Amino acid sequence: MILLLGASGYVGQAFATELRRRQWPFIPLTRQAFDYTNFDLLFDYVRKTQPEFIINAAGYMGKPNVDACEVAREQTLCANVLLPKVIARVCLMTNTPWGHVSSGYIYAGAKLVHDGRPSTETNLNQSELRRLFAEHPEKIRGFTEWDEPNYSSQSAPWSFYSGTKALAEKAIQAMGQSFIWRPGIPFNERDEPRNFLSKLQHCARVYDGVNSISHLGDFVRAALELWERNAPFGIYNVTNPGVLTTRQVVEMIQRILKPDHHFEFSGDGEGHWGAGAKAPWSNCILDVSKMLATGVRMRSAREAVEDALRKWRAATPALELRWN
Repeated sequence: MILLLGASGYVGQAFATELRRRQWPFIPLTRQAFDYTNFDLLFDYVRKTQPEFIINAAGYMGKPNVDACEVAREQTLCANVLLPKVIARVCLMTNTPWGHVSSGYIYAGAKLVHDGRPSTETNLNQSELRRLFAEHPEKIRGFTEWDEPNYSSQSAPWSFYSGTKALAEKAIQAMGQSFIWRPGIPFNERDEPRNFLSKLQHCARVYDGVNSISHLGDFVRAALELWERNAPFGIYNVTNPGVLTTRQVVEMIQRILKPDHHFEFSGDGEGHWGAGAKAPWSNCILDVSKMLATGVRMRSAREAVEDALRKWRAATPALELRWN
């Protein structure tokens, strides 16, 4: 049996859907129904139920976007740092393997190869880098699981959200049997607030970034498969292979959905998810070689986006996504 924490959230719902599809027994928990932030309560519950595996899909990423984390700092810290530490302690004491949903956006930029030697470039919007990306993509490499986060409290500029996700990784990665799964920008085929494809269609101006992205269904399937295959515990970048610019994604939206919407592009983070951004915007590329070496496969980013757009479904009633 699997214990799923944060079952009502965007990522948690995707895990629940996949677990039902596989007909794996699981218990979905939400913080409103059970306060799993309380160490004693969670410890007693885990000892009683004895799950084979625990999934932590709970967290806080702000509403309507991560800018809210700059204001709701206590809530963000509790959800993104203190809760994973509680779960890690419980799992260590009960010898329970578990998986934690982190974020790839503890990095900014990518690594560029010059004369066979890599160097880090945090700003991928420079015109010469865009030309390099178009003409010689093999010279641009993503961050690996062994690279230190460069978009965290240890390296300005950073957002409070990214800082908490990086801090949580450091706090839990040496504790017990755990996976740390890092998604890129999440998307799927349903029009809903957390979906990258939805955000692009509803924002006034589009930030023309370069990013690794993760189809939500592909992400949860890959995360579960890492456990199923008995892959070594540790950190894994779990994104669809390949890199897309926001402009390329918008071109696919225009070609497939044919929206009655004019897209304006911005070269900076301002205006991407709305005017008045409180946190600097990051875009980054992640290397998925470690995941692929385990035998886990994901569709290419382009294939996943095109498929999601061809299966596009209308908006469902909005969820109240505080943290769960």
